[in-house]
Amino acid sequence: MSNNSASAGSRTSAAGNAFIALALLWLAGAGLRLTILAPPPVISFIHDDLGLSETQIGLLSGIPAALFACAAVPGSLLIARFGALSTLVIGLLVTAAGSALRGAAPSAAWLYAATAVTGLGVAFMQPAMPSLVRAWSPKRIAFATAVYINGLLMGEVLPVALTLSLVLPLVGSWRWDFVVWGVACALIAVLMLAFSPSSDVPASSAPRKWWPDWRNTLVWRLGIMMGCVNATYFSTNFFIPRFLHAIGHAGVTGPALTALNLGQIPASILLLMFGRGLERRAWPYVVGGLLCLVAVSAIVSGNDLMVVVGAAGVGFASAIVLILMLALPPQLAEADDVHRTTSAMLTIGYSCAVIVPVFSGLAWDMTGHPVMAFAPIILCALLLIAIAATTCRRLETVTASLARAGLSSHQ
Repeated sequence: MSNNSASAGSRTSAAGNAFIALALLWLAGAGLRLTILAPPPVISFIHDDLGLSETQIGLLSGIPAALFACAAVPGSLLIARFGALSTLVIGLLVTAAGSALRGAAPSAAWLYAATAVTGLGVAFMQPAMPSLVRAWSPKRIAFATAVYINGLLMGEVLPVALTLSLVLPLVGSWRWDFVVWGVACALIAVLMLAFSPSSDVPASSAPRKWWPDWRNTLVWRLGIMMGCVNATYFSTNFFIPRFLHAIGHAGVTGPALTALNLGQIPASILLLMFGRGLERRAWPYVVGGLLCLVAVSAIVSGNDLMVVVGAAGVGFASAIVLILMLALPPQLAEADDVHRTTSAMLTIGYSCAVIVPVFSGLAWDMTGHPVMAFAPIILCALLLIAIAATTCRRLETVTASLARAGLSSHQ
């Protein structure tokens, strides 16, 4: 009886630890986006308060992506030196501080600098997530990855869904709104330190290699594909509010942004149920690009219902492609090199995403037509389709070869 009781207690403890690990992964995923998607709902208030031009709005939207690109490799170095959990907590605290500083911005320059700090923290966190998934849930890597990606998607939805309807009426200012989302990230950091499983990746056993293999042309192609979808998502988030305000339909901003971000949730559920192996095929990426083209056409029509439907379509298509891309690094590298491959794809992908919102703002300012802000987004969708059609056959060959060699046995 005592042995049975001990065995039952051990199983209960293991189940409890597994639940805690998954809950923390979900929270960490949410922390990746809570502060990044805080500006779009209040962007018109910021525009009026600080006197920003449309080009400056585009620059503001591109700053986080720039930091994601520039600091992904330093994030890989932090993981190699201090471990994944420590890197994640550092990133959460840096992000929280940056968000609070945005709320105190007296000028555009201050706002840009604080936004850069916010993006820096997130850039540190992103390469840490695959390592924590492997450490905390080694027997259910695919499921744990889906959990943290779901948290990431909800971290994109919550700010746009709650800011105008709940947070802003409570705090009364876009400045305090930024503080609220920064505090949320700080609380997640505290929970990570208090409840993290003991099986973290410690600094002593962290992978020593951290510099990505920039000679891998396949990773460059995949990074550009990621850049196309990231640019589409971030640019649409920032320019839907401004576009609707310019055409006199500002009242649709809340529903459109909510649809854009909620549209990602069905995508994550569908891929969790039916997505095995899709990341190595061309047609999901091609369909995603085509759906983006149709959805953007619906947005620029200016019809309220079509704007909301089109926004949801952009969110759905963007999520499909992003989730498939995030599933690739474990299949393209050995276990100790996953963080290096991830950081390379993030660096390339977000470098591509930086310039598109700026070009969107320039296109608007130079032509005087709000609809032109979406022209660069359409070009991104076309580029995604072209690269996917010429890349995924090689991707299937590489991943199949690695699987035969036993490097993707965790799939």
